[in-house]
Amino acid sequence: MATLAGTAERSRPLRASVVIHRVVMVLTGLFFCVWTLGPMYWIIVTSLKTDLQVAREHGLVPTSVTLANYHTILFTTNFLLYIKNSVEVAVVTTALSMVFGSAAAYAISRLHFTGRGAVARAIVVSYLVPGSLLFISLFEVLTDLNLTDKLGGLMVVYLSFTLPFCTWLMTGYFRSIPVELEEAALVDGCTRVRALVHIILPLTLPALVVVTLFSFTQSWNEFLYALVFISSDSNKTFTVGLIGLIQGDTLPYGLMMAAATLGMIPPLIVYVISQRWVVSGLAAGSVKG
Repeated sequence: MATLAGTAERSRPLRASVVIHRVVMVLTGLFFCVWTLGPMYWIIVTSLKTDLQVAREHGLVPTSVTLANYHTILFTTNFLLYIKNSVEVAVVTTALSMVFGSAAAYAISRLHFTGRGAVARAIVVSYLVPGSLLFISLFEVLTDLNLTDKLGGLMVVYLSFTLPFCTWLMTGYFRSIPVELEEAALVDGCTRVRALVHIILPLTLPALVVVTLFSFTQSWNEFLYALVFISSDSNKTFTVGLIGLIQGDTLPYGLMMAAATLGMIPPLIVYVISQRWVVSGLAAGSVKG
C-alpha cells in the first residue's frame, strides 16, 4: 500500500507538468496563428469596406460588405497585367534558380577543382550583400545589355539574390547524400548529368521545393529593383503597380487592400501545392536513402 501511495504521489507532479506543457504549446500555437492570420484578416476586411467605412469604422467586423473595390481593381485598372508580369518574372526566375543553382551546387559538392572553397564562400558572401547597395551597378549592367525597362532584365537581376541562396542550400543537401549512390550509377554507365537528373535530384526533392518557394516568394514580393529598372506601365509588376493606386496624398485603402488580397492568391497556390510535395518528397527520400 505504501508503495502504491508513493507511486501515485510521484505521478501527480508528472501529470501536472504534462498538462502545463500542453497548455503552453496550445497558447503558443494560438499566439502565432493570430500573429500570422491577423494581418491577413485585417486586409481582407478592409478590402470589403467603402472609403467612408474605412475612415469611420475600426471594428473587426464590418457593418456592411461591398465588392466595389474588387470591381474597380479588376475592370478599371491594369491590375491583371501587373499580375501577369509578376507571374512571368517569378516563374522564369524560379526555374532558372533551380537549374543553375542545382548545377552549381553539384559542382561544388562533388567535383574537385582549384578554388572550390573560395567559390563556395563567395556565393554565401554575395547573398549577404544588401540589395540596396547593388542597384546602381546592376542598372549599369542592364543598360549595357539593353535590358532596362524589360521583364527579362528583372529576371536577370532577381537571380542575383535567388541563385546564391539556392546554390548554398542545395550544396548542403547534396553533401548529405551518400556519394556511393552516384558512384554506382557512374559504374553502370551513367554520365554525371544523367546521374544528377535521375539519381541525385529525386532524393533532393524537399530541398528543391524549398528553393522553389524561396525563389518564387522573393521574386513576387521584390519592390526596389522593379521600381528602379521598370518605367513603362505595361511592364510594371504587382508590387510597383500597387503603389500606383496612390493619387497624391490620398490613400485608397479599400482599393489597395483589395489588390493586396488578390495578390496573395498566386503565392498561396504555390505554397499549397508545394506542401504536398514536401511531405511526399521526405517520405520518398527516407525510403530510398
